[in-house]
Amino acid sequence: MKRPLYMLIVAAIALIACSGPTVPGHFNEVKALPPIYPDYTDVTVPVNIAPLCFELLNGADEAVTRFTAGSREMLCDGLKVRPDAEEWHALASAARDGSISVEVYTRSGDRWTRFKPFSIYVSADSIDPWMSYRMISPSYVSYEELTINQRCLENFDERVIADNMLCSSESGGQCINCHSYQQHDPQRLQLHARQTHGGTFILSDGYMEKVDIKATTAYSKSSHDTSPAVYPAWHPRLPLIAYSTNSTMQTFHTVHTNKIEVIDGESGLILYDVDHHKVTPIEDRRDELETYPCWSADGRWLYYVSAHFSYRADSVDTEDIILRAKEVRYNLYRKAFDQQTRRFGERQLVLAADSMGLSATLPRVSPDGRWLMFTMAAYGCFHIWHHDADLWLMDLHDGSIRPLEAANSDDTESYHSWSSNGRWVVFSSRRNDGNFTRPFFVHIDKNGQAAKPFELPQADPDLHRQLLKSYNAPELMRGPVTVTPQQVAATMKGDGVSTR
Repeated sequence: MKRPLYMLIVAAIALIACSGPTVPGHFNEVKALPPIYPDYTDVTVPVNIAPLCFELLNGADEAVTRFTAGSREMLCDGLKVRPDAEEWHALASAARDGSISVEVYTRSGDRWTRFKPFSIYVSADSIDPWMSYRMISPSYVSYEELTINQRCLENFDERVIADNMLCSSESGGQCINCHSYQQHDPQRLQLHARQTHGGTFILSDGYMEKVDIKATTAYSKSSHDTSPAVYPAWHPRLPLIAYSTNSTMQTFHTVHTNKIEVIDGESGLILYDVDHHKVTPIEDRRDELETYPCWSADGRWLYYVSAHFSYRADSVDTEDIILRAKEVRYNLYRKAFDQQTRRFGERQLVLAADSMGLSATLPRVSPDGRWLMFTMAAYGCFHIWHHDADLWLMDLHDGSIRPLEAANSDDTESYHSWSSNGRWVVFSSRRNDGNFTRPFFVHIDKNGQAAKPFELPQADPDLHRQLLKSYNAPELMRGPVTVTPQQVAATMKGDGVSTR
């Protein structure tokens, strides 16, 4: 009995649909790990992370990759390995507090090769599902073409929070500075803009406003060129934001491994009351450069860094500090904060980095209050441009410090942010090529030990090798920011609320 033609077509389609990659039956084994980018060999990842896509770099003709966790198995073919999202999350769930085994087979001509298998360790500690960052070209002059983006870490969705070009024009541009959240809450966001539509944008539970913090006279040392709200730190519970006030300049090296120096000619610290639009000074010593504030987890301490620098003249001399830039080294300090009276105590030295011939910047306290992470380099405050910059960790129980060796590389490690559960840190690194910062994630256990970090996954694993922009100031969030770039721009173009 002959079958109808349509039945034969359906059967053929079903056969094609069921066919897929298969592991070769005959192959040569090598002891080397497969050459892949990004390097996901033996990394530790959160259970809720997006699929780890990677590509083979050995120029093979064909490839098959097998992922295994317990009784679950997933096969992917092609030189670009892109696991199905649903299958990946099922595999990661099965490997929770265990590992996914990865076997890579490649064919060159008629010969198959099996590389040494590697593991992807899956921690049951999840990571906050969203991250935001500033996307900017590291070209020194075209800083206006930048956005603040947000990315879902559980998949590959990416959105824009703020687009600087919506506020810029030929006659007047601006720059958006660092962004900050209160307790990883996307509904409590602040960011600061300089120049034409300068001001501080604050989102608080759906209400947006622009604040003209420069209207205050709360700080005395700062000159008229000083930006009044640069590096922010939102108090963990109260409607208060600590800011540094910075007179920032940049200069270029003619012969040096570091291309650029970003220097603060003056800086100090202020406190802004979001509800009452009130600014009060925190610290503003004449021969000190105070910057990079951050709160302790309980809100009882404000940490910051400060460098002692005396100008040879009676006033700020740009040439003086540029020529003596390598003398500028920052130490770690803290000030007690009374949450009832909202008054600060005297400063206390936490770490004399200058006695080590080093400079400490970017302090961040873990949510459990145990660890203080910071960045160290030979000198200066803008470690994102220093190739020797590394992450360090201080145990706040006993004051001991050590470099976070598992996370550091031979190149720049700079901006970093803790997850809300304190088990993950995202940080900016230039380890790939020395030029562009990329986000890396590292697991920190309860004893402060770090696992091997991994690079932000992308649907196209080659994206970061082609992207000519840097990720700056990564911040982890418990959800997405819901306001649109147009709403942010409209608020920034409006009049700012004056402070007192």
